Amino acid sequence: MPRVARNLIDNGYYHIVTRGLDRRKLFRYKNDFKSFIDITATYLKQYKVHILHYCLMPNHLHFLIRAVVALDVQKFMQVILQVYAANFRKKFKSTGFIFQNRYKSRLIDSEAYLLECARYIERNPVRAKLVQDISEYPWSSYLYYAKGIPDNIITLDNPLYLDMATTEDGRREAYARFVSLERPYDDIVDKEFRIG
Repeated sequence: MPRVARNLIDNGYYHIVTRGLDRRKLFRYKNDFKSFIDITATYLKQYKVHILHYCLMPNHLHFLIRAVVALDVQKFMQVILQVYAANFRKKFKSTGFIFQNRYKSRLIDSEAYLLECARYIERNPVRAKLVQDISEYPWSSYLYYAKGIPDNIITLDNPLYLDMATTEDGRREAYARFVSLERPYDDIVDKEFRIG
């Protein structure tokens, strides 16, 4: 069956998801998460792609990105996944595929969904019962937005986050409240991306 062409536009926002083959762990140890972040930071400098939000889960990952140049999305994702996979195979003496199929991407065609997508992405560790409090999970963009902790792969603030309050402290508090809310459609998004 032929691949479906991706809907790519310059300056578009995308929700990107990829997962481990057969839902196997992509990140087994703390250093695996760090390695992926370092690889991502390195290649962000080479492509016209910005990360606004992310969450690295043990067996899958999410990015909310803005592609200044649409075609750079594919190049960026290809290189970071290939480099990480090569490192993974070497470290764990494994062979074959690490990631299941191509990454999935969905164009975010409604500005209103930018914060909803961020909330969905960052609530993943709570929904998966890895932590009870989102702030306990270090492998997402939540701490950047809700606590002001620097993050070297966030290269563009969510524009709707900037509109949440007039001060940085106000934005952080409003964002933390917003993300803490559960939404009934989270399961629908999981099914769309075949995460659950």
